[in-house]
Amino acid sequence: MSKLSHAQWSSKMAFILAATGSAVGLGNIWRFSYMVGDSGGAAFVLIYLACVALVGLPILVAEWLIGRRGQENPINSMVDLARKNNRLPAWALVGASGVLAAFLILSFYSVIGGWSLSYTLGSVTGAFSGQDSDGIGEIFNGLLGNPVALTLWHTGFMALVIWIVARGVTKGLEGAVRTLMPALVILMLVLVGYGMTTGHFGEALAFMFSPDWSAVTGEVVLAAMGQAFFTLSLGMGIMMAYGSYLGEDVNLIGTARTVIILDTAIALLAGLAIFPIVFANGLSPGEGPGLIFVTLPLAFGNMTGGMILGLMFFLLLTFAALTSAISLLEPVVELMEERTPLSRVTATLVGGVAVWALGIAALMSFNVWSELSIAGLNIFDFLDTLTSKFLLPLTGLGAILFVAWRLDRDSVAAELNLSGGQATLWTVVSRFVAPVGVILVFVSSL
Repeated sequence: MSKLSHAQWSSKMAFILAATGSAVGLGNIWRFSYMVGDSGGAAFVLIYLACVALVGLPILVAEWLIGRRGQENPINSMVDLARKNNRLPAWALVGASGVLAAFLILSFYSVIGGWSLSYTLGSVTGAFSGQDSDGIGEIFNGLLGNPVALTLWHTGFMALVIWIVARGVTKGLEGAVRTLMPALVILMLVLVGYGMTTGHFGEALAFMFSPDWSAVTGEVVLAAMGQAFFTLSLGMGIMMAYGSYLGEDVNLIGTARTVIILDTAIALLAGLAIFPIVFANGLSPGEGPGLIFVTLPLAFGNMTGGMILGLMFFLLLTFAALTSAISLLEPVVELMEERTPLSRVTATLVGGVAVWALGIAALMSFNVWSELSIAGLNIFDFLDTLTSKFLLPLTGLGAILFVAWRLDRDSVAAELNLSGGQATLWTVVSRFVAPVGVILVFVSSL
C-alpha cells in the first residue's frame, strides 16, 4: 500500500475520540476508582497524574510519532524508521510484540465483553430482581460454567467488533466512537445524577478524594505508575496504528494531554457513579472484578428502578468494552492488510476469527478445560499474565527507547514543537524518567 493511499482520520476530534475510546475500557469503570479509594484518595490521584505526565504521556507520544512517521502498521513503521536512521532491523520486534499483545488481549477481553452483553440482557429480563448474594453469585458462576452460553456471548461481541473494524477507519472506527463515546458519557452522567440522590454521594466523594498521605507507600506509587501505563493502551500496537492515520498538522503532546484528561475524568466519573450505589446498599467497594458482575447486580436487583439503572450501567460497560476492543483488532487488521494481498474486509474477518478461536480456549478455561494449566495458570489467566506483565511493558519500553535514543533528537524536538527548556525536559523525561518508570513497573509485577 502506498503511503499516499493510507487512510487518515477525518479530523483531530475524531482521532481524540478514538484514542480516548481505546483508553477507556473495562478497567477504567471499576479498577481506577477502586485504586483511588483504596490507596489514599486525592493523594493517589495526584501521584497518578504525576506518573501519567512522566511515564504515560512520553510513551503515548512516542508510539504516535512512530506511527505517524511510518504511515504503516507497527512492524513496517519500525522497520522503515530503523532503516532510515541506520539502526538495526531487529527494532521491528517492538512493533511485532505490540501487535501480538493486541491479538492476545482481545481474545480474552472479548470473553469479558460477552459477560457484559449477557448482563445487559439480564437487566432487561429482570434476572437480578429480588436476588440475594448467593443467587447473584450463582448467576455469575452459572455463566462461567456454561461453555455454550459463554461461546454465544463471546461470538456476539466479536461479531460486533469485526463488523465495525471491517468498515474502515472513517466509517468503522470513527463512526463507532462518534456514537459510543458521547453515549458512554451521557449514561455515566445520568448514573452520577442518580448517585447524588442516594444519600451516600458525600461518602463516595470522601472515599475517592479525601487525601490520605499515610496510605501512600512505595507499592501505591508503583500501582499508580502501572495504572498510568496500562490505562492509555500503551504497548499494544494500538497507538502506533492510530498514529499511522494521523496527519502532520496534529500537535502530538497537546493531543496526548487532552486524551489523558478525558481518560482520567471518565474514570473518576465512573467512581462517582458506582460508589454511591455500593455504599447505599452497604456493600464493599473492594471487590475487584466481582464489584461489576456480583456486587452491583445485587444492588440493582434490590433497589427501586434497579432494572433501568442496571440496563444503563451494563450498556455503559458494553460501550466501554467495544471502544477498546475495536482498537485492539485494528493493529492486527492493519498488519494483514499491508503485508498480505487481503482486502480490508477479508483481513478483518481472518484476524477476527483467529482472535475468536483463541477466545474459545480462554472461555473454556472456566469450565471444560479448567484442569488444563500453562505455567500453573489456566488459559485465561496465562494470556492475561503474559500480556500485562511481559509484552506490554517491554513493547512500551522499546518504543520510548527507540524514539529517545535512536531517532535524531533535533528532528523529534522539531516534530513535537519543542525548543529550549521544553526540549531539554522532553529529552530527560523520555531518555531516563519514563524508561526507568516502566522498568520499575515490569520488575515489581514479576
